[in-house]
Amino acid sequence: MTRRGLLIAVAVGFGAGTAAAQDAPPRTPWGHPDFQGTWTNATLTPLQRPVELGDKEFYTAEELAQFAEQRRAATNADRPLRAGDVGSYNDAFFERGSGGVRTGRTSLVIEPRDGRIPALTPAAAAAVEQRTSYMAAHPADRPSDRWLTERCIMFGATVPMLPEPYNNNYRIFQTPDHVVILVEMNHEPRIVPLDGAPHTSPAIAQWIGDSRGRFEGNTLVVETRNFKFNEQSRFGVGWLNGLSDENLRVVERFTRTAADTIMYQATIEDPTIFTSPWTVEVPLHPSDGQIFEVACHEGNLGLANILSGHRAEERAAAGR
Repeated sequence: MTRRGLLIAVAVGFGAGTAAAQDAPPRTPWGHPDFQGTWTNATLTPLQRPVELGDKEFYTAEELAQFAEQRRAATNADRPLRAGDVGSYNDAFFERGSGGVRTGRTSLVIEPRDGRIPALTPAAAAAVEQRTSYMAAHPADRPSDRWLTERCIMFGATVPMLPEPYNNNYRIFQTPDHVVILVEMNHEPRIVPLDGAPHTSPAIAQWIGDSRGRFEGNTLVVETRNFKFNEQSRFGVGWLNGLSDENLRVVERFTRTAADTIMYQATIEDPTIFTSPWTVEVPLHPSDGQIFEVACHEGNLGLANILSGHRAEERAAAGR
C-alpha cells in the first residue's frame, strides 16, 4: 500500500451532475492531457444505490455527513462480530478515502438513473443459479473451484476500475503512443496503445482484456474487449458470482476535471449477461507515496487451508 497524506475534502456542488473538464488541463510535452501520477479511487460511495433512496441521485451536504458517519461505522472491520460472522483483516488495512463521498452521489452507478445494475438476462440468471448450486455442493473439490481472488489470479480493480476494500491506487505513465496504468491490486499493468491499431483476435483472450485508447478532446477513451471468459472472472463485480462472457465490452473515459481530480467513467456492455448497458462514475484523486507490490501469495496459507479443511470434513463425514 502507499503511505497517504491527509486529504481534506469539502463537499460542494451536490446535485450539479458530472463536473465538466478543465478548460486547460495540464498537458504532456507532446500535447496530450496529462494524467500521470499516483491516484486513488477509494470511496465510501456504494456501487449500487440503496433501494430505499429510490431516484435520489445526490445527497445534500447534511445528508452526506450523516451517511459518511453511518457508512464508516457499518464498514468498520474492528466492530464486534455478530453470531456467524467470520473475522477478516483489522480496520487499519481498509481504505475508504478521506473524502468519503466526494461527488455527493448516492451510488457509483449513474446509468441507469435508478443507480442499480440492470437485471440479468434469463440465460445469465440460470447460469448464476447453476454456479451457486454447484458451489454449495462442491465448495473446494479442487483449487479451480475457488474464486480467482483467493488464488491471487484476478481482482476487480482493473477493468472496470472499481474500488476494492484496500489497495485502491493506480500509477499512470504516458508516452506519445501509449498510456500505462499500473493497478496496485495484484500489480496488474495495463498497456494501452494509442496508435489506432485494431484489437487482437478474439481467439487471444486475456484476463484483463485487450485495451485500445484514443483521445476525444481532453478525454482519454479506452475500449477493452477480448476478456478471458471464465465463470469466476469477476471483472470487478464479484457479487455476480464472477459472471461474464466473451461478449463483454468496457468503454472507459478519463477526464481531468480539476487539478486534483480525474473523473473516471466506465460503461459495461454484455448483451448476453445484462439486459442493458450500465455506467459507473468514480473520481480519482492524488495519492501520496509510491505503489508497492501486492505479493498476494507470500505467506498466504488461505487456499491450502481451505482445501485441506474440506478434505478433513469429507473424511469425518465418511467416518474415517
